[in-house]
Amino acid sequence: METEEEPCRMRHDATKKRAGAVKANKDKRNRFKKPLDATKENADKVTEKTQRQPKAQKTDVKKKFACSECEKSYSRKPDLTRHMRFHTGENLLTCTQCGKDFTDKVKLDIHMRLHTGERPHACKMCGQTYIHLGDLTRHMRVHTGEKPYSCAQCGHKFIDTNALKYHMTIHTGEKRMFACTQCEKSYTSKTQLLNHQLYHTGVKSFSCDQCDKTFTLLTYLQRHRKVHAAVKPHFCFCGRGYTSMQKLKEHERMHTGDKPHMCFDCGKRFVTGTRLKLHQRVHSDEKPYTCSHCERSFAYSESLKAHEITHTGERPHKCSHCKKRFVHLPSLRAHIKKKRCPMLPE
Repeated sequence: METEEEPCRMRHDATKKRAGAVKANKDKRNRFKKPLDATKENADKVTEKTQRQPKAQKTDVKKKFACSECEKSYSRKPDLTRHMRFHTGENLLTCTQCGKDFTDKVKLDIHMRLHTGERPHACKMCGQTYIHLGDLTRHMRVHTGEKPYSCAQCGHKFIDTNALKYHMTIHTGEKRMFACTQCEKSYTSKTQLLNHQLYHTGVKSFSCDQCDKTFTLLTYLQRHRKVHAAVKPHFCFCGRGYTSMQKLKEHERMHTGDKPHMCFDCGKRFVTGTRLKLHQRVHSDEKPYTCSHCERSFAYSESLKAHEITHTGERPHKCSHCKKRFVHLPSLRAHIKKKRCPMLPE
C-alpha cells in the first residue's frame, strides 16, 4: 500500500528549492558586478562627494531623519535624500512658468495646475474645487463637522494638524519668532507673517470675476465666490443658510447668546474671534491700514476706503430717484429717509 508524502515535508522541500533559486540569481548578479576600486584617486572622489552631501541625523521616532541644513525632518530616508537636492541643486525639475524647483515630476505636475487653472478635485456637496486631494479631504470635514485632531491639554478639536499646532502654542507658550516690522504682531510661521503683511501693503491680487471685490489671499476669494454661487448647504432651524459649518455655528450663537471670545483688557465678549480682534485695536491703537495719498492710518479697512474718497473726489453712492451722488452711504440714507430728495412724493 502506497503512503502519501507528509504535507510538512513537501512544504519544507519547496522552501529549500525557492531558497536555492534566490541564491543562484544573486550569484548571477554578483558575477557581473565590478569590484570596488580602492585606488587613492577614487577614494578621494568618494570622500569629496561624502563631504559635500549633508548627512542625515536621527531625531524622534516619527521623523527620525533630519536635514542638517534646515529644520525639516522626515520619517523615511529616501524622502530626506530627495529633499537634499534643494541644497545640493542636484537633478531638480524647474517650472518653465515661474522658475520654481521641484525634486520629482509628480510635484511639478501638481504645481503646474496653478498656472493652467486645473482643479481636478471637486466637492460633491457644494461644487468647490481644489488642486490637491488633501485640500478636498480637509474641506469635506467642514460639511461633516469632523475634527479628528484633538488637543491633549484641553480636548479642543480641530480639522487639521496646522490648526492644532497653532492652538498648542497657547499651552506651550511657544515664542512667535516671525514679527511684523510695521506693527507689534508676531507669528509662529513665515507663511502667516507674509499673509499678514499683505494688509499693510494693500496689495489685493485676487479679484472676483462677478463683482468688483478684491482680496489679499486666494482662500478669501474662494470663500467670497460662494456668495455668488448661492451655495448654502448648512441651515439653521430658523431657516437661514450658510456656506460653511463655521458660519452656521457663529449664527447659532445669536440664538443661544453664547459669546466665547472675551477681551482680556475690558472683559467685553464677542460671538466670533474676528470681531474680538477688530475690537482689540481699540486698546492697542493698532492702525494697519495706511492711506496711499497721505500719512493717515486707520484701524479698519472700511474707514480707509471712506477716507480715500476725500482724495479722489469719488461719490460712489447715488440716489435712485434724483441721481444725486454722495461720498458716504449714511448721507444717502439720510437724503432719502428725511425726504430731502425733490423727486420723492410729499
